[in-house]
Amino acid sequence: MAMNWVWIGLLVAGIATAAVRAALGEAEIFGALLKALFDGARSGFEISLGLAGIMALWLGLMRVGEKAGMVQALARAAAPLLRRLFPGVPEGHPAQGAMTLNVSANLLGLDNAATPLGLAAMRELQTLNREPGGTASDAQIMFVVMNTAGLTLIPTSVIAIRQSVAMQQGLGAGFNAADIFLPTLLATAISLLAGVLAVAWLQRLPLLRPRPLLALAAACALLAGVLALFARMPAAQAARITGSVGAAAILAIVLMFVLAGAWRRINVYDAFIEGAKDGFGVAVQIIPYLVAILAAIGVFRAAGCMDAILAVVARAVAAAGLDTGFLPALPVGLMKVLSGSGARALMVDVMQAHGVDSFPARLAAIIQGSTETTFYVLAVYFGSVGVKHTRHALACALIADAVGLVAAIGVGYALLR
Repeated sequence: MAMNWVWIGLLVAGIATAAVRAALGEAEIFGALLKALFDGARSGFEISLGLAGIMALWLGLMRVGEKAGMVQALARAAAPLLRRLFPGVPEGHPAQGAMTLNVSANLLGLDNAATPLGLAAMRELQTLNREPGGTASDAQIMFVVMNTAGLTLIPTSVIAIRQSVAMQQGLGAGFNAADIFLPTLLATAISLLAGVLAVAWLQRLPLLRPRPLLALAAACALLAGVLALFARMPAAQAARITGSVGAAAILAIVLMFVLAGAWRRINVYDAFIEGAKDGFGVAVQIIPYLVAILAAIGVFRAAGCMDAILAVVARAVAAAGLDTGFLPALPVGLMKVLSGSGARALMVDVMQAHGVDSFPARLAAIIQGSTETTFYVLAVYFGSVGVKHTRHALACALIADAVGLVAAIGVGYALLR
């Protein structure tokens, strides 16, 4: 129901705004809206079909891993934590292994691997869904919110973009494109904590107990140690190592699955084909959900509604007498909720307009690395299993987004100003 009103609101707000602008003499605005509507529909179709090959690959590998027992082994390793967050998922269920792989890929900034693994996890969670009429289960909501507010240790793509822009602007070896490591980690950790606590409160999960808190402290200590190691490296070396480690980790998992299947004497090739057959079906099932949300977002943006929101925020900040240094980076955070590619373009624009080493540019990079494309994630993940009623998923995801954005700005001022 929440997505229904959001979708209606985006379209109505966009078209109503365009009508006002046309009445004021901007007659061409309707053509721009129509183009945005069709472009959004085309993008949704292209993105869905683009996922078909990747989904076929990962669903095939996941089937090999399941038959070889490796997914179950990963599930057992992550069971102590997942049992607290997902009490409705039985210990050792394949969903636990898929969720573990998804979280690991997100942690390393491997978006191409994280999405199909997340979709595979949603399919496994759907087998446990006892909610009627295409309604999201508690476990699916927690998992999706964790993805929209995912903890990011290594924002590899953002670092690479910063390094590229720095070279264009002629910055020397003293420029450190990886100086957003710590701020991004802190902002994503706060965002993830906010999202998990919001869901836990609504689902009445008992998280504030000694064991979960101890596990959280241990994880934070481990991440802090890894972060300190990378922070001492030059930016180019850190980016190269993180990219290599991420790729090697994924290839190691593939090799592990295949060798485990061969060791257990299963037909690895047939198992892969059996799982891969579902990939195209999943991609096709996503199409209407992505077309709907991307078309509505396109209309909202083309009408100038996003610009109007930013103008209101800027006036409110100035009227309160607060520092306005963060305002050039704010559009990145607001846009990221709607469009990942749009937010990336805005981040590059801030870097080029203010200089890649400026405070607004560094803050934009932190925001880009510490927020997720919420509506895209909800549309793809829930759409892949035919869930139409998302219950409190959208509200909790937006809470995590808002907290993450505020945290990114606060951390930026604390560490980079």
